[in-house]
Amino acid sequence: MKENVLNLLKQETSRLTPSQLRVADYILKNPVDASFFTLDQLSAAAGTSTTTVMRFTFGLGYSGYAEFQKDLQELLRDRVAPPTRLEINIKDIVRDDLFLDCADTQLNNIEATVNFLNDGALETCLSMIQGASNIYIVGMRSSFAVAYHLHHGLNQVLGNCRLLKADSGDNIDDIMNILQSDLVIAITFPRYAKQAVELVKVMKDFGPKVIAITDGYQSPLAPLSDLVLPCSFRSLAFHNSIVAPIFLADFLITAIAVRESAKTKRRLETAEILFKNLQIHVDG
Repeated sequence: MKENVLNLLKQETSRLTPSQLRVADYILKNPVDASFFTLDQLSAAAGTSTTTVMRFTFGLGYSGYAEFQKDLQELLRDRVAPPTRLEINIKDIVRDDLFLDCADTQLNNIEATVNFLNDGALETCLSMIQGASNIYIVGMRSSFAVAYHLHHGLNQVLGNCRLLKADSGDNIDDIMNILQSDLVIAITFPRYAKQAVELVKVMKDFGPKVIAITDGYQSPLAPLSDLVLPCSFRSLAFHNSIVAPIFLADFLITAIAVRESAKTKRRLETAEILFKNLQIHVDG
């Protein structure tokens, strides 16, 4: 990442054409909005063409708009605290349509996640899960909900999963037992949980494979991971949406259950006996 992309913009204004100056002016005044705009959206907001935006990024020394946007996002990531995100998002909300807008947002999150993930990455992920001696699933705060769902489902099928809350000192007992044949699945989204990243760093030293469920390759989990599964997490308010990550977790549970159908059937039959003997469920 360049030292500071916004400072670079200010330094280069004298070399920009009038149309490129409109782009720079818009970004400097609306950096957070611009960091999430597509090429078409930024060109429309700045009142210029996509070609101008591309030439603008080339002139700053970038290979294209994607590289420029990545630097801008990384620079602003820590600045985009929940209150700021809420302020940005509510500007475009029509309250009468909020329910349908939320539905559209989550459908778009799932669609974007499906587009991110190719069949090769999913096949690799499933093979890593099936081949692992033990699976450690790491999450914290909102990501812990995804970690819990994935752990609960996979453990019903495989019986070899452990759920680790990243900010718990009890993890040490589990970490000491990690083998090279094990697998770590870590889940975190911006603003990334530092304790989750640090926990994965420590676990990585024991030699297991690591799968990251996160927002993309700029995540601090990416360099620690053997496989990255990007998920979209946009919401209409202040929070990270977990709908798309839950969808991915649900797919992994379903796919493993289908692949391990005989084992799944045996374990579920045994579980039903235990449920009945322990009177876990309400009679109906």
